[in-house]
Amino acid sequence: MHNGARYLIFFQYIGTKYSGVVKVPPQQMVKKGVQDHIEEAIQKLKPVNSASLSVSSRTDTGVHALSNSAHFDLQRRNNKPPFAEDLLVEALNYHLQTEQIRINQAHRVADDFHARYRAQSRTYVYRVALGVRHRTLLPLTESNLCWDIQDTELDVEAMREAAAVLIGTHDFSSFRAVNSDMTFKNPVKTLDVASIQLGNSFASTYFHRQVSFLELTFTSRSFLYKQVRRMTGALVAVGRGLLTVSQLRDLLEAKDNLAYPQNLVAPAHGLFLTQVAYRESDLPLRQALCTDNFKD
Repeated sequence: MHNGARYLIFFQYIGTKYSGVVKVPPQQMVKKGVQDHIEEAIQKLKPVNSASLSVSSRTDTGVHALSNSAHFDLQRRNNKPPFAEDLLVEALNYHLQTEQIRINQAHRVADDFHARYRAQSRTYVYRVALGVRHRTLLPLTESNLCWDIQDTELDVEAMREAAAVLIGTHDFSSFRAVNSDMTFKNPVKTLDVASIQLGNSFASTYFHRQVSFLELTFTSRSFLYKQVRRMTGALVAVGRGLLTVSQLRDLLEAKDNLAYPQNLVAPAHGLFLTQVAYRESDLPLRQALCTDNFKD
């Protein structure tokens, strides 16, 4: 590409407003995906080429991200040099305006770099608020950002024992939901991390009452469709005494998505994609801030 550049961007969003992260076909569009808005922002930079974003990690409607990633190519008009990374971040955020989407960082990468296939791991955190009789008892900073349940406590040690069953390389067919890609995706995944820790409210210092939180963290190179939400739902069921550790092990070994109990799937709004990791060699040093005018 003449005077063009490929960029990797890291970005965050509150998923409640969007129809997932990936582009929504016009005939299906009730509300746009995050990708639609970022591509519109790129297009406002008036590139020679049409904006086309390749997202590393697909998230569903209602799921949030603190750090998703994607790559795209950009060729500027009139033989202008490629944007410096810091200026590109500023420009895209300027054009995203009031959307609940922010570009965190940009890296100039090799022309053959691919955000999805070069990713070494993905980490998700699921947040559970305990002892919430009604959603109005949560601080506003937690609205649609956690799964609020009435239980005042869960058996965390049993949950950790059950989480240990999931760690390692397994056929996770029982923990995936049906979708159009199901027949093409290998259900065998390696789960590197499945941990359960105490968490905090975003407003814990200022809210008038204490709300207890648990954070369930999962790391793998890749996940199946709704795998994290299904694993979370099963682990919370163990914490509630609705499933035993032995029953969760049997569910994993069943290798059958129909074996997953109904009504256990954790809701989308408690889930955050928190990290997409790459090799350092794929992310060269970022360029210094450029004073070029991105509004031209």
